[in-house]
Amino acid sequence: MNRLIAKKPTTKQIFIGLPISLLMLLGALSFASGDHDHDEHEEEGEHQEIVKGPHNGRLLKDGDFTLELAIFEKGVPPEYRVWASDDGEIIAPKDWQLSVELTRLGGKVDKFKFATQEDFLRSQSEVTEPHSFDVSVTATYKNKKHQWKFPSYEGRVQMSAAIAKESGITTAIAGAGKLQQTLKLYGQALPDPVRVSHIQARYPGVIRAVKATIGSQVRAGDVLASVESNESLRQYNITAPINGTIIERHANPDEFTGERTLFTLVDYSQLEVDLQAFPSHVKQLKVGQSIVIKAGDLTATSKIEYLTPNGEGAATLVAHAPLDNSLGHWTPNQSLEAAVTIAEIPVALMIDNRALQGFRDWQVAFIQVGDTYEIRPLELGQSDGQFTEVLGGLNAGDRYVFDNSYLLKADLEKSGASHDH
Repeated sequence: MNRLIAKKPTTKQIFIGLPISLLMLLGALSFASGDHDHDEHEEEGEHQEIVKGPHNGRLLKDGDFTLELAIFEKGVPPEYRVWASDDGEIIAPKDWQLSVELTRLGGKVDKFKFATQEDFLRSQSEVTEPHSFDVSVTATYKNKKHQWKFPSYEGRVQMSAAIAKESGITTAIAGAGKLQQTLKLYGQALPDPVRVSHIQARYPGVIRAVKATIGSQVRAGDVLASVESNESLRQYNITAPINGTIIERHANPDEFTGERTLFTLVDYSQLEVDLQAFPSHVKQLKVGQSIVIKAGDLTATSKIEYLTPNGEGAATLVAHAPLDNSLGHWTPNQSLEAAVTIAEIPVALMIDNRALQGFRDWQVAFIQVGDTYEIRPLELGQSDGQFTEVLGGLNAGDRYVFDNSYLLKADLEKSGASHDH
């Protein structure tokens, strides 16, 4: 379905016990036997065989001139170390010059300068992760230039737009934003006090008919009962003042109305969330703060509408917030939790936490350029549980995968992606 673009599948190791001049020569001869003639400076193809030298670096040949290009990272940040030979004889690093350019996915180019050290040239800057790029090497020896270009990819996956869509791969653009500092509170979803109606008879009298019962769904204006007035002996109707559900009925035919409540009617299309706040939370809560309400798989957003003492004499508060229940998903008296946003922290760059995947020793995200996806090892900062600050490894404007990125990781692991240079 999709494939990993990794390094070349075959690696020839040259026996370490041989003298270095002979090793370089044998490597060069082995390299020349491949499909590409570097005397003509052709670009290495995807099927070009990688030949390794005594320092485990890639051997590059142009006539009698041979380089060994290695990324060294034992005890130091990754750096290039490069050895050169002419007709099998090692060339002193002061006698030749080198430049390397790495073109990364997305077009960014890293340029490297080199200085002499012992018997090799050493890059003056770090080869940052991921080590996945198109490489351009230019070496100058005795006023003659030798050039090579080749791909060196890792952590890279190809996937067509159609397959990505079918797989549910979803992307977003990395950029600045605000992390939410939240306070977790617990409470209940209760009937909204302003949407509860206690219905009495307007004039005392005898109930002649009752049309509503407990559980009846009624609309404003519907007749609930008929009463014969004691004074006029004329009948009048008791109607519903609001839409809602009858939850109490204290009315039967031939009973006297008195001043009691005959019906209790509640509109459940909007509820109220009552959240209990402990004394340590009191100073952090304010009217207008945003909240995210959760109960099982249900989630809703709202804002604190008002704060009241809890009524039990303790120095605590109840935070009240409206809860839309027009679809009937929430249940009165349902227990729930809420995350109250008590502060917003601006950050220069952040990503959705769903994008994060563990890969090797890194936390990574996959960036997308066309049909190509590639890991980006990240340096992460603070998080609010939904988004995380990115301190390094990603750039503003990068398109990254946040939904189903685990499918790309699985592709890499299935394909046996290596970190061998």
